[in-house]
Amino acid sequence: MTEATQERPTVLVVDDEEDLRDIMRRMLERRGFATLVAGDREQAIAACREHPGVIDVLVTDLNLPGVTGGDLARAASELRPEMGVVYISGLPKDLAVTRGLIGPDALLVKKPFTSDVLLEALRSILAERAPTA
Repeated sequence: MTEATQERPTVLVVDDEEDLRDIMRRMLERRGFATLVAGDREQAIAACREHPGVIDVLVTDLNLPGVTGGDLARAASELRPEMGVVYISGLPKDLAVTRGLIGPDALLVKKPFTSDVLLEALRSILAERAPTA
């Protein structure tokens, strides 16, 4: 007998670089994730408002047009408080924290990254948010 199939986790990928967004979307879908994509704050907030299901994790670039990834995550988390957040950036985490872009407890994946590094970050967030039995 098989266990009930678990629904695929949904990830909202936000990056202003279309090629990078597409690469992350394809990589995540190949690894069993459902994905939503957005190129800016407005598209990301619209996805949070309009998507009928759960959005498990927001993956956002720290530098977006007109807004930081931290600001976007705060706005998105007001709509989706259960959503985890993974930041991606070329900045080292200590510098991003020093500049006030993210908190010290934030999960940041430094660019360039491999699919395994991003998947490890997503699994970590999903494990933190998994309901305890």
